[in-house]
Amino acid sequence: MYRLTGLLTIVVLLASCSSEEPQEHVQEAQELTVYTHRHYEADQELFAQFEKEHNVKLNVVNASADELMNKMKSEGELCPADVLITVDAGRLQRATDQGLLQPTSNPAIEAIVPSHLRDAQGHWFALTKRARAIAYNASNTTLPEGLAIEDLAAPAWKGKILVRSSENIYNQSLLASLIIHHGRDSALSWAQGVVANMAREPKGNDRDQMKALYAGEGELAIVNSYYLGKLVQSEDSLEAEVGKAITLYFPNQDGHGAHVNISGIGVAKHAPNAELAQTFIAHLLSVPSQEVFSSANFEYPVNSNATVDPLLASWGSFKEDDVSIAALGAHNKEAVLVFDEAQWK
Repeated sequence: MYRLTGLLTIVVLLASCSSEEPQEHVQEAQELTVYTHRHYEADQELFAQFEKEHNVKLNVVNASADELMNKMKSEGELCPADVLITVDAGRLQRATDQGLLQPTSNPAIEAIVPSHLRDAQGHWFALTKRARAIAYNASNTTLPEGLAIEDLAAPAWKGKILVRSSENIYNQSLLASLIIHHGRDSALSWAQGVVANMAREPKGNDRDQMKALYAGEGELAIVNSYYLGKLVQSEDSLEAEVGKAITLYFPNQDGHGAHVNISGIGVAKHAPNAELAQTFIAHLLSVPSQEVFSSANFEYPVNSNATVDPLLASWGSFKEDDVSIAALGAHNKEAVLVFDEAQWK
């Protein structure tokens, strides 16, 4: 009897001790450092979703592309960045040339991003697309059918074109595409023709070009498509009025297609968490994330399975130029020199 009672006591004590042990181990959150040039609320929303779904704490450093790349260079092997997010081919190529990104092979990501929208060695991948389109006010301007971006150099458009500075990376990539398609001499002639046709000296951003268009300062503006979405949905009543008066025309539909530029992402050269960085990239390329980019920031999805926002869909479908984005970046320096020669300010 004594032995049985003692044995029961030991069993109770053991059970009591084991019940005080935690039932499951709570994993501490991993950390991922994101250097990003983008500054949109949509991005913050997607970052927060990733943190929640993957139990990851994101350290987000936001600055201009040049500031981020200079920071990465100065930090060297001690750079805490896991990924770099920036805009357009020229900047992505510059980051690659400066050795700031590492080659990445990920079949899941490569299956989503078409080959012409990513670096061949996987240094970077497109996240979103923007079309470089022609904006006009349909109430007072009619465009000829089959208009190509090359046609804007014709004398018929003298004093009618609104466009931003040659320092703008979007214009540089557009000119790089013309160098690829037609050669340097033809691209120079085009740039010179557009300079001769400008309604005013280049200034402001793409929204400013459309505001000037609405004010009657010109008849055509070369703009990135997503800026029109920003105007239409603006809380500023004047901006919204401008946006609703503007129509987008996608040029070169009978030829190589409308020029597109991108925002892109790459794994940093010295990323402490390279594998997790790839998981983060896949998250941003998923259908739900791509649809957030489209609906909140009016960008075209890279993931072909994502649905385009109704506002973008209302502008109509169009043929895209499928020239390699990497090739655009490779011709960036040449484009800058051509702009200088054409005296495009």
